[in-house]
Amino acid sequence: MRAAHYITLAIAIALIALLYWGGNTVPPAKNPGAATQPTAGAMTQGPNTMKPASFDSIVTASRRQLPKTAADTVLTIENELTAMHDSSRMASVFIRLSRVWERNNINTVAAYYVAKAAKLENSEKKLTFAGRNFLQLMEGEVSPSVQVWEAKEAVGCLEQSLKIAPDNEEAKLALATGYIEGTGEPMKGVQILLAITREKPDDIPANLLLGRMSIQSGQFDKAVGRFETILKLEPDNKEALYYLATAYEGKGDKKKAIELLEKLKQQVTDNKEFSKEIEQHINSLK
Repeated sequence: MRAAHYITLAIAIALIALLYWGGNTVPPAKNPGAATQPTAGAMTQGPNTMKPASFDSIVTASRRQLPKTAADTVLTIENELTAMHDSSRMASVFIRLSRVWERNNINTVAAYYVAKAAKLENSEKKLTFAGRNFLQLMEGEVSPSVQVWEAKEAVGCLEQSLKIAPDNEEAKLALATGYIEGTGEPMKGVQILLAITREKPDDIPANLLLGRMSIQSGQFDKAVGRFETILKLEPDNKEALYYLATAYEGKGDKKKAIELLEKLKQQVTDNKEFSKEIEQHINSLK
C-alpha cells in the first residue's frame, strides 16, 4: 500500500473502528489494524477523476464468479425482492442477499446491499458503517472506475448519516476522505476539514488530511505547520512525522527531511521492511 493511503485508513477507518454496529452488517474487507506504517519514499496521489463504473456492470461481471448454488440463491432472493411491495421489509432481505455475496468473497457487491439496507433503515450507525466499508474497498480496488463508484457510494451513505447526526466528526472525516480520495471533488473535502479545524484547531485527524492536501497542492509551508501542530500533541505520530519529512523535501530542505526520516526509522525498528525503505529514501536524498 502506498503512503498516501495510510492517512485515509487511519482517519476514515481506524477512528471509527470501536463503534458498535449491531447484527445486520458485513464486516470490512480489510483489517484496519494493518494500516500502522506509512511507506517510505512514496508520494501522495491526486483525486481520482475517472468516470465511475455502474453497479449493473459490476454485478454482471461478479455473477460470473459465483458457483451455481450461490448464483441460484442470489436469483431466488432477487425474485423475492422484485415481488415485495413493502419497503419496510426489504432491508432484512438485502442483508440476506449481501451475505451470499460476502460468503463468496465478492465484497463490493455485498457492500452495495448492506448500504441499501442501511438507507432503508435510515440508521446513523449502519450508514456510517456502510460508508467506511466502501472507503476500505476503495483503498484496495484495482479498477479506477470501480474505485470512483465505491467513493461515490461511500459519500452517499455518509451524507445521509450526517443528516441524522450532523455533529458526528468521524463521519465528517470519512466523508472528507471520500471526496478527496475518490470523487474528483477534493475541495468539498477540504471545506469539511477546515470547518472542523475552525472549531478545533488541534484536531489531529483533520490536520493530517489538510497537511497532506497542502503537500499535494505544493503549499509546503502550510503542510509543515499542520504536521508540527500534530507532533507537538503526539510526538510519536508516524504519519505526521513521515509527511513532515515529505513537506521539507518539497521545500528543498533535504537535510531536515533526512533528520526526520532518521527519527522515523528509529521508531519502526520492529518493521525491518519499512525501515529498509526509509533507509533507501534517505540515501536517495543524500
